[in-house]
Amino acid sequence: MHEALDLPRSVLLALWLAAPEPERATLVDAVQADDEPHRVRAVGPSSAPLDAADGTAAPRASLQALVDALDGLPREVAVTVPAPGDLGATPAVVAQDATDAGECVLVHTPGACVAAVPVVERFGSHLEPGHLVTWHVAEVPDWRLAAHGSTGSLADAERELRQGLVEATEALMRLDVARWRPEAADTLASIRDLELPAWRLPRGLEGRRVRVLASAVRLRAIVALAAQDDGGAVNLWQADQRSTALREIDRMARRAMAAAATSLAG
Repeated sequence: MHEALDLPRSVLLALWLAAPEPERATLVDAVQADDEPHRVRAVGPSSAPLDAADGTAAPRASLQALVDALDGLPREVAVTVPAPGDLGATPAVVAQDATDAGECVLVHTPGACVAAVPVVERFGSHLEPGHLVTWHVAEVPDWRLAAHGSTGSLADAERELRQGLVEATEALMRLDVARWRPEAADTLASIRDLELPAWRLPRGLEGRRVRVLASAVRLRAIVALAAQDDGGAVNLWQADQRSTALREIDRMARRAMAAAATSLAG
């Protein structure tokens, strides 16, 4: 079990890009953490900000180069946490990558409108895991209206999360996870005690955003734990009902996470 809650890389990048005058070296360290240095690759039919002057993509650009390319102000950012059949405001050109990754960051500046997806390649062992991360960056149409419509307000997300936590607890009781898998009780207790890693968050981040992000990550972890088996289900109908309920709870958590990482004008 990790000693802290893991935030998606897109969420971290969005939070830092939305922070007032973020320190770029600190931003890169916070997003990369223990990963190998992130790379950035321009994709899609349009010329993204990282393309070379001759229009060719720059496959080995750094995360710092991406941050530099998105330097214009005012800067608006959003996050999508898509799942199959629930893409939210994810632009079509990165929809497949974003769905596979389960995340995407959207950035709008006076000089750029892009979507970026962290594509992760894992290596090493369970005890010493490693991650190679390449951000697939594409120029996209203005996504802000779609993000406004699909994300909702932070206050709404917080209310939904409270209900989601109640429903997740009820689902766990119906699944009786702890009885069917005794080790799950310890895992559940550990999830509830974990906090977000403060050093990876920009200073001065709004308290409500931190609370919503932490609750959303915990809720998704609880849903993943409950979904590992069918608990006390005695037939396929019961198993399907529980699976459907857990997917809806996960949708609430994904929506809340997106809301907490989104910063739009107006």
